[in-house]
Amino acid sequence: MSKVKTVLRGATCLATLVTMSSPIAFAQEDTTQEENGRQTAVQRMLETVTVTATKQKDPENVQDIATSVTAFNASSLETLKVRDFEDLSYNAPNVSLSDVGTTKGSANFSMRGSGTNSSIVSIDPTIGVVVDGVPLGVPAGVVFDMFDLDSLEILRGPQGILQGRNTIGGVVAVNTGNPTDTLQYNFKFASETPIDDGRGGPSSYVQGAVSGPLIEGKLNGKIAAYYNYDEGYFKNLANNENHGEGDAKIIRGALEYMPTNTFTVLAKAEYAEYTGDGPASQNRSLYDRNSFDFAIDNRGFYDAASTFGTLRMDWDVGFGDGTITNITGYRKYEASSSSDIDSLPLALFDGPAVLDQEQLSNELRYNGSFNDLTVTTGIFYMDQSIDLAETRWIASQLVTPLLPANIPLPFPGGGLQDHHTLGVFAQAEYQFTDKFSVQAGLRYTQEEKDVDVTYIIPALSRGISNCSVIEKTCPVDYSDKKEWNVVTPKVAMEYKATDNSLLYASYNRGFRSGGYNFRLTDPAVFLQLNQTINNGNYYFDKETLDSFEVGYKYESNDGRVLLNSAVFFNQAEDMQREINVSSPTGVSQFIYNTADAEMKGLELEGRFAVTDNFLITGNVGYIDAKYTDIRFPISAVSVTDLATAVVQDSDYDLELPRTPELTYGLGFVWDQSLGNAGSLVTSANFMHRDENAYTDSNAGYFNAADMVNFDITWNTPKDGISISLYGKNMLDEVQAGGDTQIPFVAGTLGPATFSPLNKGRLVGLELSIKG
Repeated sequence: MSKVKTVLRGATCLATLVTMSSPIAFAQEDTTQEENGRQTAVQRMLETVTVTATKQKDPENVQDIATSVTAFNASSLETLKVRDFEDLSYNAPNVSLSDVGTTKGSANFSMRGSGTNSSIVSIDPTIGVVVDGVPLGVPAGVVFDMFDLDSLEILRGPQGILQGRNTIGGVVAVNTGNPTDTLQYNFKFASETPIDDGRGGPSSYVQGAVSGPLIEGKLNGKIAAYYNYDEGYFKNLANNENHGEGDAKIIRGALEYMPTNTFTVLAKAEYAEYTGDGPASQNRSLYDRNSFDFAIDNRGFYDAASTFGTLRMDWDVGFGDGTITNITGYRKYEASSSSDIDSLPLALFDGPAVLDQEQLSNELRYNGSFNDLTVTTGIFYMDQSIDLAETRWIASQLVTPLLPANIPLPFPGGGLQDHHTLGVFAQAEYQFTDKFSVQAGLRYTQEEKDVDVTYIIPALSRGISNCSVIEKTCPVDYSDKKEWNVVTPKVAMEYKATDNSLLYASYNRGFRSGGYNFRLTDPAVFLQLNQTINNGNYYFDKETLDSFEVGYKYESNDGRVLLNSAVFFNQAEDMQREINVSSPTGVSQFIYNTADAEMKGLELEGRFAVTDNFLITGNVGYIDAKYTDIRFPISAVSVTDLATAVVQDSDYDLELPRTPELTYGLGFVWDQSLGNAGSLVTSANFMHRDENAYTDSNAGYFNAADMVNFDITWNTPKDGISISLYGKNMLDEVQAGGDTQIPFVAGTLGPATFSPLNKGRLVGLELSIKG
């Protein structure tokens, strides 16, 4: 706990220093603001932030719910210059919202020690992503560009009642902009660029939205569009060319129809295309893991298209003064990609893949109140298909001495999956007194997965030149079907100690679906392990997590002071882990229920508005995680070790992947009036994350990171026009999407790895026009 004490002392000192630094200036700003009658950036950030993920009739104040939530309204997202999930990865305690890097856009989110370290789409996530009330079926295609958002909510801890499956770590709920009943527009133009030698070129953005009434009082509409062209942040040392080039095109439309005072229809549709280079993959046997140096021969690529639509209907009914809500969602995601897995300027191992995913879901629910009793109940259904074709192109000398060297040989494989899920849920809250209430909930979930799997092995060993799983030209090595039936409960108590404070305690159970591994490269070892540790099953089983949490929330009457805190104790059973080990022809990945674990920790979030013009923010997260039972040799680093190793006592000393012990952040927003020249809004954030493991063996790990971002915005005298200078990762910290061990050793700096690099330091300019 010494680290936590150090951080808290530092936060206290910084707050004191900043508060005392310029009392005269603060007083002058207040006077100017009153004269102008304008609302400062700080005042906008103090506005009540509401949460929709609780599925109540009306969005709830984040301070009034018995859940740990970090929520961002549109003003906060704009101040932070949020363009994708990774921009928020350091802004909440015990949270990581990162891209795995292997295939652009694949989310590997983690909260409170529950996370994944995989790009295999047949593995279900631990963190649910919900867009406009629709849960996304796979993590692929999630970490792309975002714009025109009303709010974003990060709910930590299992959300198994209202959100259902695959939310054992938490939920990220995104709400895109709704149509408005007055004419509004918003256009932004931005360009950001690396400023360090040996880096690539700028990335430029254009986005716009127009919203307003089409038929007064009956029909509102909105149209929004976004375009980004990135010249490539990195420099490939193999050819001295920019790497990371890409573009994104998004168009979104929305209609809100109000035929009566009690019935509303909201329809949204979005189409997006993303193209660009494959990952900037660093081999850390050759290049320093604290540098952005890399050299690869295969530029790689990604080419993705997404169609997403929602139809929401709300009907206010007299029964319980309630609302019946129906949300239908559709998503189709198609992507092809290629990555240089050996991470060297040699053609040893390249990994192209093709993914087709399609889902259709519907949720019908009711929320209403009967005196002191509030009830939420509903039914959810989703059909999903996942088709994945992967081909590993391996240099012939790594496969057989019978062929000439440097001939790329295909290893095709993958899988097809039909997935059906049904959920029935109910939650009730009873208000015993004005201060004390109790919640209880239950959800029944039925999951069924039906698969055809093809091992990723040499095509020559099958007597064919190549094949495609998606085109159904590959043989099927096994077919299987499995059904899971799960009941998840919740109990919570809330006590309003004062009008401004809430004390709560809760118990939640969440579960993560079982499934199948579509990336099987060593069939003999897979079949052997199935018999020795998996009861002869082809599938890995479900994972469950029981969470106990006690929290306290406080907000002053004027909103200037806010402090939220929580302590939690989680028990994970049958954890699904992807074991990454090197093999003679690359990397092998096995997925089993390897262990049970305990995670306990604390979280603090707060803000203090020193004046209407100056705001201080901060957060701290601490986790103590350990294994309590291990049933699989997670310390193995090679496929040979995996087939022969046994669990060692030392395995219990290994860190849980993606579980940094300490995260913390400090920031401020300062709004300075310039009189007739407008105003200047300055914000800065410092955020820290401890070094943490990537692989179960801990051979792969993430560097510790100290992230510093800033934004200086001049709100011009012309109403609605502003110009911003901003910077991200100003300390130029080296971070990667993963750190997977591979056998392609080319230097002596460390183990050979496939480590897709994230962008380093950059600065940008933005012009915003609103009305």
